[in-house]
Amino acid sequence: MKRSKTGFEFKILTTIVFTLVSFAVIAQETEPKAGASAQELADKLANPVASLISVPLQNNLSYGIGPFNGSKYTINIQPIIPFKLTENLNLITRYIVPVVDQRDITGENTHEFGLSDATITAFFAPKTKGLILGIGPAFLVPTATDKLLGTEKFGIGPSVLVMHQGKGLSIGFIANQIWSVAGDENRADVNQFYTQIFLSHSYKSGASLGINAEITQNWEAKTTLISLNPSIGAVTKLGNQVVQFAISPLIPITGPSQIKPDWGLRVTLGFVFPGS
Repeated sequence: MKRSKTGFEFKILTTIVFTLVSFAVIAQETEPKAGASAQELADKLANPVASLISVPLQNNLSYGIGPFNGSKYTINIQPIIPFKLTENLNLITRYIVPVVDQRDITGENTHEFGLSDATITAFFAPKTKGLILGIGPAFLVPTATDKLLGTEKFGIGPSVLVMHQGKGLSIGFIANQIWSVAGDENRADVNQFYTQIFLSHSYKSGASLGINAEITQNWEAKTTLISLNPSIGAVTKLGNQVVQFAISPLIPITGPSQIKPDWGLRVTLGFVFPGS
């Protein structure tokens, strides 16, 4: 049974409205901090719980997926918005809204396009230097506009960040575990763990080199997907707008044949709004 266009358009409209509201908040409440060096911004961008508003657009291309040699393009719209709770405590909210275009994934000569499920994470992060900690809830929101692009489940679970940061060097990991708690009873339950282990080094110019490993463990399906991703990036300006560029090959290490790609590429363009 096909979904109605009304439902599709409503989800698209909801996402657009949410994004525009976020940009409105950014524009009205935040001004770039004068005097921040390119390296300082690069270090802040390497810290997932920095008090820094940014809107990365993460483009992911994967090829050679599954028995039909499928391809998948995903653009993750990822606003990161901090809130000051006290002098010593911030709430860092991270949103991931994926838009997916995939071919020959669900079958030969198939094509799906639309929103996938959104992930929202909120980290309570004490203001510290050196060892940095963050902890809070993660939510899976069933925003997919095609049942083949989402779980049709609402999920929740814990998220955590542990990292050490000095000038020019960042190392740590971010992780979450999500269980489904509501949704379509005919769809498989969600029981999934995700972690990213990262290391990056920045330079005075704002350039950076890094590497990360991403691990996704689907406990329900008993599958593990691991990729290793070296990266090169830079912080610069386009006019008065601070931006970050990064490019990274996605090197698959292990995973089930039905979801593991042969290779992939990630290109990120981030709009940065330095806070106070």
